[in-house]
Amino acid sequence: MNSDKKQKRYSRLYDQIVGLIEKSSNNQLSNMATITAVLHHKMEYFFWTGFYLLQDGKLQVGPYQGSLACINLAKDTGVCWAAINTKQTIVVGDVEAFPGHIACDSRSASEIVIPLKNKNNEIIGVMDVDSSDLNSFDEVDALWLEKIVSLI
Repeated sequence: MNSDKKQKRYSRLYDQIVGLIEKSSNNQLSNMATITAVLHHKMEYFFWTGFYLLQDGKLQVGPYQGSLACINLAKDTGVCWAAINTKQTIVVGDVEAFPGHIACDSRSASEIVIPLKNKNNEIIGVMDVDSSDLNSFDEVDALWLEKIVSLI
């Protein structure tokens, strides 16, 4: 999908998600589930879409759509922990080239991970999106997914 088409789609989806959340939810898990469902079914290159949440020092799967997820992600390993440790969105064009990548599904080829913060600006988890194609994610995805995650 080209950059312009991606921008327009994200803009529409953002407005849809805002409408859904603002009129009916004050629950973080419900918001995560809604965001996951909308994005997973409207962005055709999203193969796995979901959240991992910090629970007692562990990074554990939260609401998601796609193939079966790893329940726990080993500490300080993989793209999700890298996003937590650096406090930044990470875009990986080829997961096989990322040191310590955790392969929950071998069909995953590229990935983007966005830190999820609470109202005190503390990281409480991540949004993780995988694609079965290489180099699916770029700065447009990063910008819009960060904006969408901030709605939680």
